[in-house]
Amino acid sequence: MTAVPYSFDEQHTAVVVSARRIPTARAGGVYKDIRAHDLVAPLLRAVVADMPFPSESVADVILGNATGGGGNIARLAALTAGLPVSVPGMSVDRQCGSGLEAVVLACRLVGAGAGDVYLAGGVESISTAPTRAYRNSDGSLDFYERAQFAPLATGDPDAGVAAENVASYFGISREAQDAYALDSHRRAVAAAAQGRFEQELLPLAGISADTGPRAHLTGKLMSRFPSVFVPGGTVTAGNSCPYSDGAALVVVTSLASARARGLSGLVFVDSAVAGNDPNLLGVGASASTQLLTHRLNRELNAGLLEYNEAFAAQVLATAQILGWDPHQFNLDGGALALGHPYGASGAVSITRLFAQAHERAEQGLDALAMISMAGGMGISALFRWRQA
Repeated sequence: MTAVPYSFDEQHTAVVVSARRIPTARAGGVYKDIRAHDLVAPLLRAVVADMPFPSESVADVILGNATGGGGNIARLAALTAGLPVSVPGMSVDRQCGSGLEAVVLACRLVGAGAGDVYLAGGVESISTAPTRAYRNSDGSLDFYERAQFAPLATGDPDAGVAAENVASYFGISREAQDAYALDSHRRAVAAAAQGRFEQELLPLAGISADTGPRAHLTGKLMSRFPSVFVPGGTVTAGNSCPYSDGAALVVVTSLASARARGLSGLVFVDSAVAGNDPNLLGVGASASTQLLTHRLNRELNAGLLEYNEAFAAQVLATAQILGWDPHQFNLDGGALALGHPYGASGAVSITRLFAQAHERAEQGLDALAMISMAGGMGISALFRWRQA
């Protein structure tokens, strides 16, 4: 679709001018002893060293995180990275959408004139996430693996059970899920072989590539995986994302500052968040995308599309709802291959869009990031590439 022209105030229009991430690694793997703030601190140092702004000009560091133990991981990471003590930090928890929400919030703040330079993104260390517990009246502790996201009367299924609900409700077959997941791995393996991730990746802990993509995965092997969430179900370890550790970070500034420095980037157009049935939480992004489409009064199924692949079933169902071709999503593979570091995944999507748009260098190219979230929600954010 041809990009629709629009007018804006350059001083109050946000643009992502840089995007980096560390390699995503399976939980319990190479990052198993690295806490979340130490995963993202090297990214902060690298991005600050590369950006054409003094570190003192950073208005805030905004980081998404889903499994942390509270506190303010953004402030801790900023100080660990050696940023000036004058630079504050804010942590965002919208579960899987946290990293994307952090970037959107930074864009909104630039748009409001609250500051001119923000570092935003997300980080997750599932490997070192703290053990959590409710305190009973007698002082004893009830430990839990995940927080409650919806009233039990409404339905608060685990993500895997919700994926089975989605597959059943929308008629997504096991064969279709396996085929989509296999294609995600093949795309990611091909992209890595072609060096398409190299410019965005900051090596860490001795690795320089994502550990998730499987070059030797085949359809026959995929068919052997048993269902893991519901007996006799269709959702397996093969068509589900691996739980992962990772971090991604972007630099957000005003379009006026980007233009003055000759910087290309992703111009923020708008974002929407919407809720849906928690029992079908995987398709929340369809609701947010429909809301964004209505708000902008235009179709969004063109350009670059990144949609977090927590489960193949949810991607196929979301595409069905929107009437889109699921193969438009994630040109270089998605979370089914690369992994899903919860709070960082939305920021990883922006990093991927930035790299793809930078490579194409097509003025006005639309770039849409979408992610579904626990509790039955979705967030979608539209950007447009500006070539300096």
